[in-house]
Amino acid sequence: MIFSLVSGLATGLSLIVAIGAQNAFVLRQGIRRSHVALVVAVCAASDLVLIGFGVAGLGVVIERAPAVLHAVRWAGAAFLLAYGVLAARRAIRGGQPAQAAARPAGSRAAALGTCLALTWLNPHVYLDTVLLLGSLAAAHGETGRWWFAAGAGLASIGWFTALGVGARFLGPLFRRRSAWRLLDGGTSLVMVTLAALLVT
Repeated sequence: MIFSLVSGLATGLSLIVAIGAQNAFVLRQGIRRSHVALVVAVCAASDLVLIGFGVAGLGVVIERAPAVLHAVRWAGAAFLLAYGVLAARRAIRGGQPAQAAARPAGSRAAALGTCLALTWLNPHVYLDTVLLLGSLAAAHGETGRWWFAAGAGLASIGWFTALGVGARFLGPLFRRRSAWRLLDGGTSLVMVTLAALLVT
């Protein structure tokens, strides 16, 4: 039980702690203190659902339906490219207010929609969280796989909470426009690169 739980925790962290579209968005929301609780909750809840699907065996279904992943791949690439272009435009214009990190910005609906799109239109989510985690969990037996899933779920909840809440401590740094331009430039690079990788 403990071995399965720790294995799930370690595997979950190894997959989630990376600079990707979802993490970049959570970081930005955290710095701006904009609907952080909502974004963190949606990301963590989505991961829990996907982990549950994987451990329950949905990965087998996805493997046998490549057309679904193909459609998600193109939709995800288009969304990432559009998001990357917007981030690049913010970086070039440098129009981020100096005190933006100190107040919420954007509507809850916009934050929710972006968060859901970055999560569910990412084919790597299905490959990593559903297929890979599901396969690794199966090696722990009928009972152990759910402890593995619990560990992976704890990793997801802990990471997104730490990223969202911890980002607010970067507020003083992001009182400078140059810091926002660097963040937006880096975000744009990540988004466009991921879009290109999905297509190729």
